[in-house]
Amino acid sequence: MFATRRLLQACRITLFTRPGCGLCDQGKQSLSKVWDKRPFAYHEENVDAKGSKWRDLYDFDVPVIHISKADSPSEDVTTASKAVKLMHRFTPEQVEAKMDEVEAR
Repeated sequence: MFATRRLLQACRITLFTRPGCGLCDQGKQSLSKVWDKRPFAYHEENVDAKGSKWRDLYDFDVPVIHISKADSPSEDVTTASKAVKLMHRFTPEQVEAKMDEVEAR
């Protein structure tokens, strides 16, 4: 096992969510299970927050996660279509598969 290699290729996961969203809570549980085995940088965006630039894009699609390399530039609405993502219902296995995909780049 190459722990150092894994740390150098660590991912960042951005969760697009809103308060009171049951699917978002399930998504957070899936991410927590992944974190227990494979830590990652984490950022959360509330699409309902005043002035959120993500509301028009993800208002009816939360939860959504974007997965990128930890040292990638911050998330941007203009490049969201190119993001590696999972939407609505996702399992820890699906998250890890997407993390593998990002790390292989």
